[in-house]
Amino acid sequence: MSIPVSDAHAASYRARQVPAPVQVADGVWGIPIPLHGSALRYVTVYLVDTGDGPVLVDAGYDHPTCWTSFRRSVESLGHRVEAITTVLLTHNHPDHVGFAARLREVSGARIVMGRADDFATAHRTRGTFLAQLRAALDLTGAPADVVDGMYADAVAVAEHHETLRLDVALDADTEFRFGDVTIHAVPAPGHTYGHTVYFDARGLVFTGDTMMAEGPTQLAIVSRPDDDPAGDLLRSLARIRDLGATVACPAHQFPYRDVAARADELAAFHRGEVDRVRDLADADADADAWTLAPRMPWRKPWDDLGRGTRRFSLMHTLALLRHVSR
Repeated sequence: MSIPVSDAHAASYRARQVPAPVQVADGVWGIPIPLHGSALRYVTVYLVDTGDGPVLVDAGYDHPTCWTSFRRSVESLGHRVEAITTVLLTHNHPDHVGFAARLREVSGARIVMGRADDFATAHRTRGTFLAQLRAALDLTGAPADVVDGMYADAVAVAEHHETLRLDVALDADTEFRFGDVTIHAVPAPGHTYGHTVYFDARGLVFTGDTMMAEGPTQLAIVSRPDDDPAGDLLRSLARIRDLGATVACPAHQFPYRDVAARADELAAFHRGEVDRVRDLADADADADAWTLAPRMPWRKPWDDLGRGTRRFSLMHTLALLRHVSR
């Protein structure tokens, strides 16, 4: 089990409560943003005080309550939202990019994210999120009525505006200097294809959704023939392990200390998933994601999973099977 930076923060998470802002290191605060109506309960963004002004990692949901909560928390820490100079986005999911454009309007902050997660780029190379999802569902081998139902569920809950414009699109490792603070952007695909982690040279790594304190990483949607998010994730975890970070700052759950050990633990878990799928596929040459998913060890038996959780599990299985087939 990961070692929390703040026992109180971790205890709030385990009690299914929204924690108070937490100081992770000198000049670095984790700010939980409540997600009303979401099973996630909150997403944590990080404020980094630098000689060139505050820098923000991730930007919550685009919802008035998220924006209000964020402003209040920043002010309680003695900072001003209008002073934020840069927003470093780990990836393009709506609970991470939400109010980035609004923040740019009020502060003039530049917005940074991996190019593969840039919406304009993704639309040209992959299509919209829903188009990618539909393509992936069609690859699973699920019956047509199941595919239609899962897709309809996704359409009903999707709040993915996909209009955010970037100021900086990252193509490779990139160093940012903010006064006396140096932050390295490190590509870390797996959860999405343009996922980026940010390594503060003082020993912190902002991991987005790549590496939580507990539990597995949800793999990216497979929609193109060359996609291999499981392989991407295993390589990303090795990179994170070797950064030399002493504190990991994930977007969910809680910040923790045993970074290299957690990276190895998570990689071993996902290699075990790959081995499980390989064994099942070797025993059944006609196996597809739909037939394999119910035989995977989820937190609950397949028949007890809700349709939304089944969709995530099916997408995850498809990604594992793609890795095995490669």
